[in-house]
Formats: sequence, C-alpha cells, structure tokens
Amino acid sequence: MSDRKRYVVAADIGTTSMKTLVIDRDGRVVAGHSIEYPLHTPAPDRAEQDPLELFAAAVRGIREVIAKAGIAGSEVLCVSFSSAMHSLIAVDRCGNPLTPCITWADNRSADLVAKLKEEHNGMGIYRNTGTPLHPMSPLLKLMWFNRHEPELVARTYKFIGIKEFVFAKLFGRYVIDHSLASATGLFNLRRLDWDEEALRVAGVSREQLSEPVSTTHVMQGLSADRAAELGLPADTPFVVGASDGVLANLGVGAFEPGVYAVTIGTSGAVRGTVNEPLTDPEGRLFCYALKENFWVVGGPINNGGIMFRWVRDQLATLEAEEGRRRGIDPYDYLTQLAADVAPGSDGLIFLPLLAGERAPYWNANARGVFFGLSLFHEKKHMIRSVLEGVVYRIHSVATALEELAGGAKEVRASGGFARSPLWRQMMADVLGTPVTVPDSIESSGLGAAQLGLLALGEIRDFSSVHEWVRSNVRHEPNSANHEIYRELTSLYGQIYHQLKDSFDAIAAFQKKHVGIRL
Repeated sequence: MSDRKRYVVAADIGTTSMKTLVIDRDGRVVAGHSIEYPLHTPAPDRAEQDPLELFAAAVRGIREVIAKAGIAGSEVLCVSFSSAMHSLIAVDRCGNPLTPCITWADNRSADLVAKLKEEHNGMGIYRNTGTPLHPMSPLLKLMWFNRHEPELVARTYKFIGIKEFVFAKLFGRYVIDHSLASATGLFNLRRLDWDEEALRVAGVSREQLSEPVSTTHVMQGLSADRAAELGLPADTPFVVGASDGVLANLGVGAFEPGVYAVTIGTSGAVRGTVNEPLTDPEGRLFCYALKENFWVVGGPINNGGIMFRWVRDQLATLEAEEGRRRGIDPYDYLTQLAADVAPGSDGLIFLPLLAGERAPYWNANARGVFFGLSLFHEKKHMIRSVLEGVVYRIHSVATALEELAGGAKEVRASGGFARSPLWRQMMADVLGTPVTVPDSIESSGLGAAQLGLLALGEIRDFSSVHEWVRSNVRHEPNSANHEIYRELTSLYGQIYHQLKDSFDAIAAFQKKHVGIRL
C-alpha cells in the first residue's frame, strides 16, 4: 500500500442504518459514521424500505466519514462493501425501483414454504443452495410475486438486492457477489452459478438476475458528478465485497475450528467456518460463501437487539423516560434494572418471537410469549427475561451448529449487544463457553476492509486479521448460573414445541383481523 493511499473505507448497508468506517493499514478505526433509516411495516407480515433512501444514505455515509476522519479522498485506497442479506427489489430497464426494498424480515411468502417443501423438492434445493426454506429467502419472495403480482414480474427488468442497487446506481452494471448470491436460495454452492431448478421454481430467468462475481471483484469509473458527491477521485476502486454475516466472522477472526462468532444487532446470528460447502440434514442452518475454502455455516435469528428496542418503546416506556430524566441513556437504565434481577428472572421465560423466527425453527408464524408470569414479578423481571430470551435463541442455534460442525471452545461477540457487560456475561453463562469481545465491535466493517486489501493485492491472505483483532475483554461462564440456564433453556425448547400449533392459529387470526392487504 502506498504511503499516500493509507485508508480503506468500509461501507456496511444494514437493516436499520448505514455504517461507514475509515480504517488504516493496522486495522485501527480512524472514524465511524452511522445514518439511520426507517424499516416500514405497513402490515404485520411486511418489512420494507425505500431503496433510494438507502442509496442516498450510502453516498452520504461515505462522504461524511471521510470528512470526519479528516483525510482527503485521494488517500483512500478503496471502498469495500458489506450488506445485509436476502433483500429483493424489482427494477425497470432504467434502474428505477418498481417495488420497495423487501427485507429479510418480510414474511409475506410464509404460506408458500409448505408448497416449496412438498411440491418443488424444497430440501433438494436447500442442499444445492444452502439457504433455508423461509420467507426471508428471495426464492420465496419471487414465488410470491409470481403468484400475486404476475404483471409486475412481466414488467421487471432485473430482480436485485440492495447492494446490487447501489452498485448499479454508481457504475451502471448489475453484479452480485458470490456471498450474497449464496443467500438468495437461487445459487448453486458447488457450481458457483445460478441453480436451474431453483430458477424454475422461482419463475425467473438468469437474465433477470445480476451477474455473479467474486467477493474481491473491483469496479472503477465513477462519473465526475458522482465522484464529487462522494468526495473521492473518479478512479477510486470499489470492492463489491460480501454479506455482513460472513464478514463479521472474518472481522472477529473467527475462522478456526471451535471458534464461533455471535452477532446481535437488530437481528442476530451464530456462525462458524468450514472449508467446503456443508448443509444440515435437517435444514436448520445456512451455508454461505466468502472465498475459496472459506464457507460460513450457522443460523440467524430475527429477534435480536430489536427486542430491546421493543422493551424501550412499548413495554418499559415509563422506565425509559425515567432514565432520560436522570440523564442516563434509556438502554443503560433498563440494563441497570435488569441487572438487579437474579439469573433466570425468578422463573420468568420470554420467547422473543415477535417477528416470527428463523433458525433453527424457520417458523414465520411464531409469536412472542411470556411464560411463568406471576404476581411476584415486576417490570424489571420482564426486562431481564427479554434479554435472556434473546440469548436463549442464540443457544438454540449454537446447539444445532455444534451438532453439525463440532463443539465451541470460544465465542467471539460483536454487534451492538457486545457493548453490554450484562448481556456478554449472560451469554457466557447460558452457552457455558468463554466469550471474548474485540476492541472494535464493528466486525462486518473490519471484515470488509480486510477483503478490500485482499482484492487490491495488498495482502495475500487473511492471516493479518489476527493482528487487527485486539481484545481485553473475556467473560468466563459462571458454573452456578450455567446450571440455572441449562434447566431453563430445556424448558424454553419445550414451551416452543408445545405452542407450535397455537402459533399457526394466532398468526392466521392476525392475518384475518389485523387488516393485512393480501
């Protein structure tokens, strides 16, 4: 890397915000910037965003983080991208969106999962593509559009994801990296190409999809106006990059056997790495690409940090306001209340399934439940049980992953929850595994920067990431607490399975009576 071009800009397109980082050659985060945008839920099974709003946030985020770092655009070696998975946007020949950006959290195609399994060799498609059979998958979204909006499908030039939309706006080409492609349910993991059987079931042709490229694919040639808007030279290399999940593993150095990455942001995930495509016989886990001999297996949960936001905005509004009155961040104040409750919340269990659920259940009809609530319990018990419930979800995924890829000897935590000592210790106690936390919790951005350096030939492999991952925080499991949680996680699983049919019934009731436009 030349002395002049000392920095990588990492751009991470998330579900609720655009995060940008300026990272130097030693892995030090020089500056970070975040721009929030709304997730629109016009009906209980919809979760959409405005693609033009997200593109504007990407451009603004890159420009403003460079300014915040106090560097010149000419000092940027490259811009490397990370992105949330499973989004779908229909665009016309001019690149104009015909639909909102339909996110991973959208459940409109839930009724088609059984059809895919029973009539279209769903498990065979899963084994070929590595994407579990769930409404998050663009495969199911496309099936829904073909069934409910065939005229829209006929008018659509391309079906793309949000990162493809950004790159098409910047460079006028439709490309998708192997990592995001492997999360569509349409991409054959072993051939690294679109899967013909999946395309047939989805009702689209390969011409309606983007060109698959390596995660290290580089694009250049910004227009003069766009370059000025970004604050970069027109020839600045843009690395297509990968999905946020696989880059989070890279960014925390979790690519050795027995080292798992746990990320809890808006949603959450547990991930490990293998050196070849590996799918679960029961279809519980995903398998997504990063590079040759670097595949990430694991499972996502819908209900991560968004549950804590729900507590703040719906369940504990008075307590959140009291925190503000005292000059304390509402999340910090709610955490203080939760810390005042014993592990296990005195027998109160929360199933945090408000947005349906993905791994390992893959049940879009699942709903939230407080179990064991009594007159003894106070608001603080409910708050702690929500935090514990999210970690119980992580535990259920980790158990499935250990069955497939071997036991965990260490968990590396990242995402917003990693800022909370209470949540981190809770995770160590529930999993019975040491939890370490890198100094920088922006793991996807660090992974994107590493991938950018590899793409530009500045490094030969990812071994240098270990020099980037610095950690002074380690939580050892408390054996007494672990025993409490072992009993409660078993009960948690029983509650879910006993309520499974009831979840279907209440979801049907909600669809009928909450006024969803089908």
